[in-house]
Amino acid sequence: MFTYNDEKEIAVIFPDLNCATSGEDEADALLSARELLGCVLCGLEDDGEPIPEASHLSNIKMRKNEKAVLIDVYLPTYRMMQKTHSVNRTVTLPAWLSALASEHNINCSQLLQESLKKQLQTVLQTR
Repeated sequence: MFTYNDEKEIAVIFPDLNCATSGEDEADALLSARELLGCVLCGLEDDGEPIPEASHLSNIKMRKNEKAVLIDVYLPTYRMMQKTHSVNRTVTLPAWLSALASEHNINCSQLLQESLKKQLQTVLQTR
């Protein structure tokens, strides 16, 4: 449930999970909600605890400043994103480009990671 307050962050409450987060705007609130939902659900699974059944939206009583929002998270992808170990990838560059990057102290691995994250930002936000 998103709770809107004048000139404040949007509060995000998961009534069935007894947890909450917030976001500066709807996009940030949705991203924070997905992150929290993934964290809580993975934690319940890891601890062998049952995942509560979601309430029906029609059964949730809301005030004028609240809105029911469906939050989804694909746990296999969420778990994979939590793994921070690196993997080696072979990248082919023209020799002149590699030399020029080295001359200018450009870390090709870091640049590739940043570029991929930027390119996939929309995909990452929907997971």
